Amino acid sequence: MRIGAHESVAGGLFQAPARGEIDSCEAIQIFTKNSSTWREPVLEAAAIEAFRAAKKVPVLSHMSYLINLATDKPDVLEKSKAAVVAELERSSALGIDYAVLHPGAHLGLGADKGVLRVAEMLGEILERVPNATTKLLIENTAGQGTCVGCRFEEVGAILKETRGGDRMGVCLDTQHLFASGYDIATDDGYAHTFETFEREVGLANIQAFHLNDSKKPLGSRVDRHEHIGEGLLGLRLFWRLVNDARFKEIPGLLETEPRKDGPPYRAEIDLLRGFVGAEAPPPPKRDELPPPIETFSLAMSEPTKSKRKK
Repeated sequence: MRIGAHESVAGGLFQAPARGEIDSCEAIQIFTKNSSTWREPVLEAAAIEAFRAAKKVPVLSHMSYLINLATDKPDVLEKSKAAVVAELERSSALGIDYAVLHPGAHLGLGADKGVLRVAEMLGEILERVPNATTKLLIENTAGQGTCVGCRFEEVGAILKETRGGDRMGVCLDTQHLFASGYDIATDDGYAHTFETFEREVGLANIQAFHLNDSKKPLGSRVDRHEHIGEGLLGLRLFWRLVNDARFKEIPGLLETEPRKDGPPYRAEIDLLRGFVGAEAPPPPKRDELPPPIETFSLAMSEPTKSKRKK
């Protein structure tokens, strides 16, 4: 696995790759704009050239948190579509490899309708940027509120119904997996989770990981990241991931709060890299893990069918 972190772009986008080198990153993730505003920046040719010259490892951009492609509110949908189009165009200009998207929240429409709405909107977006070179990655969610994409069936349906082919993929967040009910902290749970993912989505669609421990228990449906080894997931999961041959060369990015005593992510990256080929940490005992807060169902209410015109 190509281990790295989400790096700051303070002082200019071109600063992030240098920060990644200090942290010994083999991949980095950045925001190409303020993630909490709709306003889109205008990149000068010099800024694009500087970033491309500084880029030495795979780079992911993370799209704005305001984007919601699952809603039925016309104004939010239009802003969201425009934001995704702008991100794909900007990231392509910068030579960024992947752009990560939270699909959105259905806000009462129901998960199935929300999933179909996301797929319909993504289909329109991809048609508007036929020359974009940045691959769009759907990130699984923790299932907080009415967010869609916390179940593999939903992620698989978004990919299938969008029909984006090799222009799309998946970014799996470990904390979101755990919070949404997938018991990846145990050996059996890890195996079952990826067997389910292969059946519902396909392992070949995994293009990146967000490597985050969890402040919240299994099935909590709460999105709260923790530093590796300091949360409820335990070290054995991360040892398994970095040694899993199926994920060789795939970027694995830390999204935890940066450390203030030394390079922000170097200690955690060194910890993860030290797991490669090393003896496995002991597995967590079943009674040391919190039980699921709610029953987790892997069955959708009915098969999804696209309403977008063929």
